[in-house]
Amino acid sequence: MKRVLLGVCVWWCVAAVTVVEGQDAGRGAAGQLPPPGYGTLTQNDVSLRIRTPDIEMRFIPLDARVTTLMAKDSWESLRSLVDSRRASIDSVARASGISHPGLALVTFFSQRANARFDPQTLTLVTRNRVFQPLGIVPFTPRFTSQQLNVREQVSGIYLFEEDLPVNDSFTISYAGLSSEDWQRRQPVLDRERARIASRARIGARDTTPADTAR
Repeated sequence: MKRVLLGVCVWWCVAAVTVVEGQDAGRGAAGQLPPPGYGTLTQNDVSLRIRTPDIEMRFIPLDARVTTLMAKDSWESLRSLVDSRRASIDSVARASGISHPGLALVTFFSQRANARFDPQTLTLVTRNRVFQPLGIVPFTPRFTSQQLNVREQVSGIYLFEEDLPVNDSFTISYAGLSSEDWQRRQPVLDRERARIASRARIGARDTTPADTAR
């Protein structure tokens, strides 16, 4: 039995460390991270939205405490996105004097032709603290144009001075509008963490070699 418990513990820790290495989030809490590949949430489940007459903005925290709750394909897609822009992210962080920035994927969708948007005006507020982006790493070439054709969309990775407060409530604001929906996401995230823990325990037992279980 001790060997089984030790094997499960080692597997869990290795999975958590893998997530930390793949994404710039969740540092210092690797042992508390859910193992990737067991989640079922979609990007819509973990995104916040603000809609104006011209633009719809979507905000997704790129934090391992959130992304590891997502289905495998969604988790891998976001991890690959961050990895593909790692050099630029690190460069922007160094220029701001930050070694471990909080990251978010922000997408702007156009509602009409020639819709204008200002990516720099997005802010995040938590516990009366206001965070403005330290910098933005565009993922879409036309992100810097600040003008979109009808139904066009552009995305960028936003850097903040510290990890996003994904285990707390926070508000995002853009163009004079705000979204406080993250607080309502917490029960969904908590239930998914519990389900993942259960699935991971079952999966670990099922993959334990027969001679180890003796």
